[in-house]
Amino acid sequence: MQVTETEANGLKRELQIVIPATELGQRLDTYLEDLKGRARIKGFRPGKVPVTYLRQIYGKSAMAEIVNTVIGESTKKALEDRSEKSVTEPKVDLSDSEAEKVLAGGSDLTFSATYEVMPAFELSPLEGIAIERPVASADDAEVQEQLERLAEQQRAYEPRGEGEAAQDGDRVTIDYVGKVGGEAFAGGTAEGQQLVLGSGRFIPGFEEQLVGLKVGEEKTISITFPDPYQATELAGKEATFDVTVKEVAAPGDTAIDDDFAKSLGIESLDRLKEIVRGQIESQYGNQTRQKVKRQLLDQLDARYSFELPPSLVDAEFDNIWRQVQTDLQVSGKTFADEDTTEEEARAEYRKIAERRVRLGLVLSRIGEGADVKVSEKEVQNALYARIRQFPSQEKQLLDYYRNTPGAVASLQAPIFEEKVVDHILEQVTVTDKPVSRDELFAEDEGEGETEGGSKASAEA
Repeated sequence: MQVTETEANGLKRELQIVIPATELGQRLDTYLEDLKGRARIKGFRPGKVPVTYLRQIYGKSAMAEIVNTVIGESTKKALEDRSEKSVTEPKVDLSDSEAEKVLAGGSDLTFSATYEVMPAFELSPLEGIAIERPVASADDAEVQEQLERLAEQQRAYEPRGEGEAAQDGDRVTIDYVGKVGGEAFAGGTAEGQQLVLGSGRFIPGFEEQLVGLKVGEEKTISITFPDPYQATELAGKEATFDVTVKEVAAPGDTAIDDDFAKSLGIESLDRLKEIVRGQIESQYGNQTRQKVKRQLLDQLDARYSFELPPSLVDAEFDNIWRQVQTDLQVSGKTFADEDTTEEEARAEYRKIAERRVRLGLVLSRIGEGADVKVSEKEVQNALYARIRQFPSQEKQLLDYYRNTPGAVASLQAPIFEEKVVDHILEQVTVTDKPVSRDELFAEDEGEGETEGGSKASAEA
């Protein structure tokens, strides 16, 4: 094998690799000799098929298989010999004319392999990194607030007496048909829809116009859709809803006591309070983790500056930009609504992509140095957790992760990153700081940026 470097520009490399025809020929001879013992061809006894006959029938297809194998093996060896690690799978270029000559036999295999090498950088010592960990505790008022919210969700409603009108706080059951310009619009029709008046679930102005209606009454309600609105085709438009009231039910009293706890399958109110408090503090713990991780990544990012592989940055930016465009489409907003332009937004999100790639490479190097591993059990748990998010689609998801290259890596990457973060936090100074709930959930500058999870990335 002959390897010649034909380009070395920044992190980009291009190699020309030549495999002698003699080596290809030897491999083909070995392949056909092995095939001779297995081939079953009419007119020949097992193991007695002449190699020359096999070459005529299978030579070209066998050589194609050999060439494919040799390209992979030789490219891998070339990088190993050069002590280089490719960022992504090298791109191989073999012209059709060259391929035909090789497949015909007697010609050297000459192809190029283009790739980007992992950037070289020295890890900075972790000394000097100091993290202030915000810690909030759930007080009795927050537990009570959550219990009241839970009680409201479990509240029973009793039908009002015949002829009684709907009041604020009642639950009405309605049929309706929404129209714009006199024409029914998609998604604007429902039957048996339940709605608690005053809950704010429907478009502003809708619920208020149902107060005072009785069972069996019909009414045409006029409203104006908000602008912006998630269904952009309806944003800012005037609409009417033909409503028929099917039931009016008054809210019953819900006492927060032992009986209420038992209705939820909990033995006592005290035990229910413990569970609720634990759920709240779990939410606080997740938020604390994000704040701590953000501080750590900010400090790591400030310590490193090195050339980034363009392919990784491009891939990360594409992921972010797709999400940005989806969010804008769903919200019905434009870049102008966000006080920016598409050009400015692209530049800003490009910086975020660069940060993620840089931090991803740093965390990867730290993790490798600390021998951080992701176990098969951890990957399986992540897979099962993912599957539980999509009931009734278990088989499709399992098939996807089994058959899609890189799919399992997408489960491993965030686990690896979190374990590396844990490793680093054990090496640096972390000081707890008691804070209120509002302080814990206050958004710091930059926290609204889109987050991602590519293989070589960390959160923004």
